[in-house]
Amino acid sequence: MLFCLPLFTYAQQQEMSINGIFFRQNTSDRIAQATITDTRSQVIMMSDELGGFTIKAAKGDTLIFNKSGYTPFKQVVTGPGDLVIYLHPVVVLPQVTIKGESKKQELNDVTNEYRSKGLYFDGKPPWYEFIASPLTAFYELFGQDAKNERHFIRFSKMEMEAIAVSNRYNKPLVKRVTQLSDADVDKFMQQYTPSYEDIQQWNDYDLITHIKKYLVYFNKHKDGIPVQKLY
Repeated sequence: MLFCLPLFTYAQQQEMSINGIFFRQNTSDRIAQATITDTRSQVIMMSDELGGFTIKAAKGDTLIFNKSGYTPFKQVVTGPGDLVIYLHPVVVLPQVTIKGESKKQELNDVTNEYRSKGLYFDGKPPWYEFIASPLTAFYELFGQDAKNERHFIRFSKMEMEAIAVSNRYNKPLVKRVTQLSDADVDKFMQQYTPSYEDIQQWNDYDLITHIKKYLVYFNKHKDGIPVQKLY
């Protein structure tokens, strides 16, 4: 019995390759650079840019899945097979308060100023307003304040779209995917920034595919691409 005990223990701890992929809860967005820790062996692995990972573990081991900004998740290894891990984003109330005073709020404050001047239709009054209140309608259509408001609305729309793009297509992401230097990352981003419409339709996998698609061309021709001065 004593002779068989070490063999039994070895069989219990025989390691296998566990493959898996990370997703953001209730979405198809993959999570890159999440960590996987085996609490028994203390081996730590990290998911790639597409959310995939591989780790050696034995049956009965406890794996801890973690990513900054997400709730940690534990799972016991029951045998070989692929894992699909969904992580819940952490909601931090102070950050929500800060976002309330963000660029979007600033733009809304300016729009409210125009509202206080009697401009309720963003400089484009409906036809019935010319019958109900012709003076107000003509002021909203031809007044200088109305002209300024129309310009501001176009500007704020472009501003918010640019912010939406930069929130996802940013320097840390491009640098992680391309492994380019800081100077080359700036040049790459100037040339291959996706449109707002693309960002609205793409998930993280689509965005990374876009970056990799143009990386091959960029590496061949980057010396001939001028660096634009940003204002």
